[in-house]
Amino acid sequence: MATPTTPAPMTPGPAPTAPRPAAGRPTPDLLRTVLRIDSWSTAAFGVVLLAGGSALSGPLGLPTTWSVPFGIAMLGGAAALALIAGYPRIPAHLTRTVIAANTLSCLALLLLPFTDALPLTTPGTVFLLIGAAVVAVFAALEYRGYCGGGRTG
Repeated sequence: MATPTTPAPMTPGPAPTAPRPAAGRPTPDLLRTVLRIDSWSTAAFGVVLLAGGSALSGPLGLPTTWSVPFGIAMLGGAAALALIAGYPRIPAHLTRTVIAANTLSCLALLLLPFTDALPLTTPGTVFLLIGAAVVAVFAALEYRGYCGGGRTG
């Protein structure tokens, strides 16, 4: 029996562990992880457009007058994604904004090859369509993270 001056005996047992998410449910960190990966891939793509814009112009048909502004915008978007991912609690309105921006970007990348706005080559068309697929995957994963509890506010 323990007295006020004598500590109660410790009983050995399993160490406490963090609760596991329910099967089939995304972890709360899914949203943050996807935002970080989206940020890095967006930055990499922006660098490719800026550094290789003139080299890609011929094979893809993407004029440098388009690749440079897009590259700069992508670097800005990457910085915004990194900032959002860094919040201790990711605000829901910012998550919805990211999902909407990715959805609109996906639609633009899907439509752009089929307009006369750019003199795209076949590889350029494939490049934009692959980009649309990548952006759609990010939007879907961010939505899954948002719906799965990876949001606040």
